[in-house]
Amino acid sequence: MRDVVVAGVGMTRFGRFLDRTFASLVTEAVGAALTDAGTTPDAAGIVYYSNSGAGIIHGQESVRGQHAVRGSGLEGIPLINVENACASGSTAVNQAWLAVAAGQVDVAVAVGAEKLNHEDRSRAFAVMTAALDQDRLPEITADLGDAGTGSVFMDIYARFARWYRDRTDATQADFARVAVKNHAHGALNPKAQYGGVLTVEEVLAARPISGDLTLPMCAPMSDGAAAAVITTPEIAARWGAQPARLLATVIGAARPGVYGELVPDTARRAYEMAGLGPADLDVVECHDAASPAELIVMEELGLCEPGGAPALLRAGTTALGGALPINPSGGLGSKGHPVGATGLGQLVELVDQVRGRCGARQVEGARLGLAENAGGYIGPDAAAASVTIVGAP
Repeated sequence: MRDVVVAGVGMTRFGRFLDRTFASLVTEAVGAALTDAGTTPDAAGIVYYSNSGAGIIHGQESVRGQHAVRGSGLEGIPLINVENACASGSTAVNQAWLAVAAGQVDVAVAVGAEKLNHEDRSRAFAVMTAALDQDRLPEITADLGDAGTGSVFMDIYARFARWYRDRTDATQADFARVAVKNHAHGALNPKAQYGGVLTVEEVLAARPISGDLTLPMCAPMSDGAAAAVITTPEIAARWGAQPARLLATVIGAARPGVYGELVPDTARRAYEMAGLGPADLDVVECHDAASPAELIVMEELGLCEPGGAPALLRAGTTALGGALPINPSGGLGSKGHPVGATGLGQLVELVDQVRGRCGARQVEGARLGLAENAGGYIGPDAAAASVTIVGAP
């Protein structure tokens, strides 16, 4: 297998863009990634396009990517559509890596886009419900109970939070601290949907959503796109790019009836692929679709001992300026969560971090970064996960 690098990245701002088309979002993100890499669309040998909800929300099924790349310059280049729930974007990166590493092509473009906002909000909630086993839907919803949120995944995350509190000293205030930290990080990210100064008291007093979760602890519905140009070190050098090394990209799938195995197993394989361990990392982007998930994932990634995440959070270790900043982009809770673009958005942040291009939110001395991305529900855990590790040029 050949060495592989990320030669360029680009993304739109994440937010609420009812008046924008998929094609306009994709064109912006792809154009930024190609410019960053110092190349043109005709260099690409294959495109992997990730999207999760366009079929339900907008009625666009089948060849979603072939329509979405219109105007980007990628028209006519072989394209494969990728869907893997919230891990769709990172799965597209994995497939782009594989195509280049195996020598199928010399250059691959991974791009993800999502438009979750619609005048009919129920369509976005339907996308989330569609990630459950439809043959077992009554059984699953009865098991979860009805919190009246309309979003089954916030009920799922509320259950994860309750289980986590039962086995650790974590409190609801700790979950609020995660939201406070990540909104402060998001305020430093011009591409973030939200960001600003919050207090723990404000988060706790906000509108209840499900269980311990209040509104600021829950990722918003988001629109946006992100893209990455994947190639070999030699080609990137010819372009004059400043590439990040793609050290590991690993996909995991959960087993029904098993909880807490998916992310640790995926991370273990990623560490082995990269030839490093949790102690080597300088910065982490993780899937905080609800704030408690950040603490849970910290432990699943081996960043601390079981039950140790709340103490690191309280000590400021995971904030900018701490020993291991987590979600300096603002995370899903602040940067936003356009499902098909989320994993690629994490990669954009890590690549810019290890290249020292993040301005006010730059992690000093960042050389190695990890992204964890998970999605779907197979019960009682997520269905799919991805762990990606990048290194400085």
